[in-house]
Amino acid sequence: MEVIRINENTWRFEEEGVRFFLLAGSLKALMIDSGMMTPNARELAEGVLAEYAAETGGEALPLELLNTHADPDHLSGNAAFAQFYMHPAECYNFYKSGRPGHVPFSFGNGEIVPVWDGCVLDLGGRELEIISLPGHTPGSIAVLDRALRVLISGDPIQDGNIFMFGPMREMHAYRMSLKKLEKIMEERDPFDEIWASHGSFPVKPELVQELDEAAGRVLAGEVGTESFELHGMQAKRADVGCAAFLLD
Repeated sequence: MEVIRINENTWRFEEEGVRFFLLAGSLKALMIDSGMMTPNARELAEGVLAEYAAETGGEALPLELLNTHADPDHLSGNAAFAQFYMHPAECYNFYKSGRPGHVPFSFGNGEIVPVWDGCVLDLGGRELEIISLPGHTPGSIAVLDRALRVLISGDPIQDGNIFMFGPMREMHAYRMSLKKLEKIMEERDPFDEIWASHGSFPVKPELVQELDEAAGRVLAGEVGTESFELHGMQAKRADVGCAAFLLD
C-alpha cells in the first residue's frame, strides 16, 4: 500500500491494481471506496487525517465513507463503518450477491445512506456532486469535486480493463451514461482531469468520448475479442485501444 498526497487536503491510496481516495474539507473528510485487500482502510485514513490536523493546528476531522459501487475490490474496509454513502441501485450487489471466495474478510452490514444523481455532499468549503453512471453496475457513480475541477470516476471511466460481464452489467446502459457525461461536459465544462479507480492516474477528459465511440464499435460487432477465464467464469476481452472491455 502506498499513500500519495495529491495536494494539501487530498490523498490517494494505491493498492496493486486499484486505488481509493481521501478528501478533506473544513468540517469533515470523506474516503471514496475502501480498497480490495485493506480491511484497515479506516485506520490508515484516520492516521493521515491526524497528521493533517497536526500540520494545520486543528483537530482531526470526522471521517465518512462513500462507495462508487459495490464490487468487492472497493469494499474491503467497509466493515469499520456503521454507515456509508452509496447509490441504492447497489443494494443487491452489497447485501445479497455474495462475495467471491478469494476475499477473506467481511464487508460488514453497514447501513447504506442513499445518494442520488445530483446530490451534493459538502465537506465544509468543498462540495462534491454525485453523477450517476449505470452500466458497469446499476448504481455506479462518479464524484465531481467542483472546486478542484476533478471527476473521481470509479470504474466506468478508465484506460484499463472495464468489467462488463456477469450479472447486471450492460453495455447499452454504459454507453448511455457516457453520452450523459459528454453532455454535462459540453454544457458545463466541469472538470479538467479524471481520477479513476484503475489504470493510469490521472486520465484526460477526452477519454469519455473515446470510450463512447469504442463502446459503439463493440455493440456493432466491429471489435474482435479473445476468450479467457476469470473467477471461474468464461469471458471475452475486447481491446479498443484506449481501454479494454471484458464482456460476456
